[in-house]
Amino acid sequence: MTGRPIRVLLADDQPLVRSGLRVIMADQPDLEVVGEAATGAEAVRLVGDVSPDVVVMDIRMPGMDGIEATRLIMAGPATTRVLVLTTFDEDDHVYGALRAGASGFVVKDMALDDILAAIRVVAAGDALIAPGVTRRLIADFVRRPAAAPERTPRPVVGITEREREVLTLVGRGRSNTEIAEDLFITVATAKSHVSRLLTKLGARDRVQLVITAYEMGLVTLPR
Repeated sequence: MTGRPIRVLLADDQPLVRSGLRVIMADQPDLEVVGEAATGAEAVRLVGDVSPDVVVMDIRMPGMDGIEATRLIMAGPATTRVLVLTTFDEDDHVYGALRAGASGFVVKDMALDDILAAIRVVAAGDALIAPGVTRRLIADFVRRPAAAPERTPRPVVGITEREREVLTLVGRGRSNTEIAEDLFITVATAKSHVSRLLTKLGARDRVQLVITAYEMGLVTLPR
């Protein structure tokens, strides 16, 4: 970001959810709510109108749902990122959001401070890998036929041995600080390796790197 507030669009069909998020963000100088949408179609339209940095997107909305709205937003020219609102019993919906290009997931009953932190993480160009939610979802996601037919591991090409080690740790949900500790390197070096992996593998963010690590067979799926 360039010092200006992070522009946030709230997309949820429940007015109380939108109001609660708007009120809490009003006290955050680095966050600015620039629009609200009650449907997926409205969210897509508003992205074109107000150019938010992050859309906090509910999955279940009338008409066009959050998954289709995410797909359309990510397919468009905007640089907007999507942070999905979910609940623990909506795994099937979150798989769709992963395929659509969502950069992270927040649970509706989690602490508001954690939701705000997630918005900042996604706006900064990273992705939210929550150990209790996203890691489990990605593990199941890549196991499914729709995600990878016949589950044949992709070959690991075009990356160095150290980058392979970093990718493996990213796939396990390790942060840059944890990667640095595991490999006895600096955090800045770990971050550089992750950045190069994003470029070499054509990944948009850390979520896609995690999926790639599973698809390449670098991470063992939990039984």
